[in-house]
Amino acid sequence: MVPPRTTPPGGQRRGVLFDVDGTLIDSSYIHTISWWGAFRQQGYDIPMASIHHFVGMGGDRLVDNLLPQDRDREADRDVMASHGALYASHWPALRAFDGARDLLARCHEDGLAVALASSARKKDLQVMKGILAADPFIDGATCANDAENSKPSPDILVAALETIGVEARNAVFVGDAVWDMKAAAALGIPPVGVTCGGINAAELRDAGAVEVFEGPRDLLENLGSSAIGRLLRQDS
Repeated sequence: MVPPRTTPPGGQRRGVLFDVDGTLIDSSYIHTISWWGAFRQQGYDIPMASIHHFVGMGGDRLVDNLLPQDRDREADRDVMASHGALYASHWPALRAFDGARDLLARCHEDGLAVALASSARKKDLQVMKGILAADPFIDGATCANDAENSKPSPDILVAALETIGVEARNAVFVGDAVWDMKAAAALGIPPVGVTCGGINAAELRDAGAVEVFEGPRDLLENLGSSAIGRLLRQDS
C-alpha cells in the first residue's frame, strides 16, 4: 500500500498523471498491429498508418472512426474482442521505455501524488504495471472500467484525479497521443507530450501540449525546467 502524499505547507496537494500505453510502455505499434489483425478478421483492410493515428483514443471511438458508418455495429464488439486477444498474445514482448520507472520514482520522491491515467483493460493494466515494477511510487491507477466515455473525453483523467485527491489545477498530465493532449486541455491540465509513442512533436503541440520530450528519460533529465518542475515549485 502506497502511503498517501502529504499536502505541502501552505499549499494544496499536487499530482502528476501518466498515460501508460505509448508513454511509459512501448506498446503503441503493438496496438496498431493488433487492431490491424482484428479488422482483417472481420473483413476490413485498414492501413496501419491510419490505425496508428487513432491509437490512444478509446477503442470504441477508434473503431467508429475507422470503419464505415453504415456497417453492422453489432460486430464492433467482435472487433474489440479480437484486438484484446491479439494484444494479449504480445504481452511477453512488452517493455517499459528507458527511464519510465525512474521518472515515476522521482516524481513520487519529490512529493507529487502519482497516478496512472490509463484507459486500458484491467488485465492489460495489471500486466503493464508488472512490467513497470514501480508500485511503491504509484498512488493510484485507472482502467477502462473507470470512465463512461473514452479519450479524447477527459473522463479517465477525472477518475485518476479522484484516486489521488488532486484538483485539476494542481496537476500535470504526461501522454503520447493527440487524444491525451485534448483530454488534458479539456480540464485545464497542462499536457506534456512525449514522442516515444510515434506521434511527432508538431502534432502534439497543435493538440495542446505545452512542451514535448522524446520519452521518459528525456523528461526525467529535464524535469526541473518542465511543467512538472514548475508544479513542484508552486507554494515553495
